[in-house]
Amino acid sequence: MSSSEQPASLYAAREPIFPRRVKGRFRTLKWVLMAVTLGIYYVTPWIRWDRGPGMPDQAVLIDLANRRFFFFMIEIWPHEFYFVAGLLIMAGLGLFLFTSALGRVWCGYACPQTVWTDLYILVERWVEGDRNARLRLWNQPWNLHKARLRITKWALWLLIGLATGGAWVFYFTDAPTLLGNLLAGQAHPVAYTTIALLTLTTFAFGGFAREQICIYACPWPRIQAAMMDEDTITVAYREWRGEPRGKLKKAPAPGDAPAGDCIDCMACVNVCPMGIDIRNGQQLECITCALCIDACDEVMDRIGKPRGLIGYMALKDEAAERAGAHPKQIWKHIFRLRTLVYTVLWAGIGIGLVVALFMRSPFDVNVTPVRNPLYVTLSDGSIRNTYEMRLRNKQGDERDFMLTVEGDPSLVTTIEGAEGSVVSVRADELGETRLYVVAPAGSAPALAERTPLTVWIEDTESHDRVRIETIFNGKGQ
Repeated sequence: MSSSEQPASLYAAREPIFPRRVKGRFRTLKWVLMAVTLGIYYVTPWIRWDRGPGMPDQAVLIDLANRRFFFFMIEIWPHEFYFVAGLLIMAGLGLFLFTSALGRVWCGYACPQTVWTDLYILVERWVEGDRNARLRLWNQPWNLHKARLRITKWALWLLIGLATGGAWVFYFTDAPTLLGNLLAGQAHPVAYTTIALLTLTTFAFGGFAREQICIYACPWPRIQAAMMDEDTITVAYREWRGEPRGKLKKAPAPGDAPAGDCIDCMACVNVCPMGIDIRNGQQLECITCALCIDACDEVMDRIGKPRGLIGYMALKDEAAERAGAHPKQIWKHIFRLRTLVYTVLWAGIGIGLVVALFMRSPFDVNVTPVRNPLYVTLSDGSIRNTYEMRLRNKQGDERDFMLTVEGDPSLVTTIEGAEGSVVSVRADELGETRLYVVAPAGSAPALAERTPLTVWIEDTESHDRVRIETIFNGKGQ
């Protein structure tokens, strides 16, 4: 290489993609799913749920200040994080299951990047027009008309991003209260910062990066290959039927070779949000959104050809159809060993979480012996052990809890700050106190080094009981 030659650039600037409007059953399905998912995201923080006095009435709330998570009638505490971990595992297995059965169906229909990009493209089309109008606008020099359309579009994008960031922070505190504080300028700076960051990222990812996020930032396109096989249902082009391509001719000339059904109209390419040509086979960029199916079916209807030149199919089906055989039924592709294993694992974890949820105690108790000192010798020669007791009441009202200690009958029990053996804990709070156990001088527990001890805690209203095993430390003589 001569000194005057420059090395080839490894970076290629993004080529903007302007998908054409398309109608069809898959486009309709995407509109429905977009409305449902966005509706759930934006509306959920405003749903109320009565939990009684002193408790938050927001149905879904991640209460970081008090370290709790509320989901309608369910309350999750920090030590119960295994429920959240289980849900994350289920989400991962569910993604594996759907990808193995139906390809990148998550990416094409429900991924947040796809949903918000669809919404941004809808706004772009509403402001600037369909594909050809947007192409002309992109290529023309800047003028007042172009600036007005761009500013209008960007303003609407920013409003969507602002609503997105605002909805997110509403999940972490009472939504009506936070909204009032935000409008009054009295909210915590963290709230404003979070909204600003999410607004800008939604604006950039949905408005400008779009397919670049799916291709370069998301790891799933690389991982999906391990989840898919020749039985996976995915979007494919029936090459055996479409080739050789050729323009539609009303009256082919004598001697012309028979042409395939594909008339090379580029409709499938023009509607693709990833800007690829599905006729080139399986590609990393394809998110299986099926818009190319709608576009091709529309063309086939116009030229009098059967639908399905592009469609959902398994690779095995394409080979079978090419050989003139009948393809397998879809359910036989979906219900195979791999997907059944994923289903069993997914369902097993789900059933385990449900069982654990309904079997968990309405209160938690932790009784820990004080180690420094192990015991105290009182003036009358008796031996006293001290235990730190933490009792968490998960109920919506104040409860009384009765403590009893099983062990040597000579042991005497008292509770700090309480009369008798009953402790009161307010609704949905953690009560902390000390438990004192005294062994008289000369008794077996006082002389032994360690004596097994069982502490029973009973809810006096529901009669639920929890048992804690611990020890009593003596002189060891």
